Amino acid sequence: MLVLSRKIDEAIIIGENIEIYIVDIKSKRVRLGINAPKSTPVHRKEIYLKIQSSSNSQNNPHTKNV
Repeated sequence: MLVLSRKIDEAIIIGENIEIYIVDIKSKRVRLGINAPKSTPVHRKEIYLKIQSSSNSQNNPHTKNV
């Protein structure tokens, strides 16, 4: 894992077309701004995991939807 330090209004670049900006820092929360192509999905991890879980249960006919 790469760990970087950034201040407000500073950014990091991922690949050639994804930019992550530090928008604000308040107490223990950091607000990020993300510029990415519309074809690149961007999700919070907990939402991504729910999407994956839902997708896996729909693809597995033996799994009951709760």
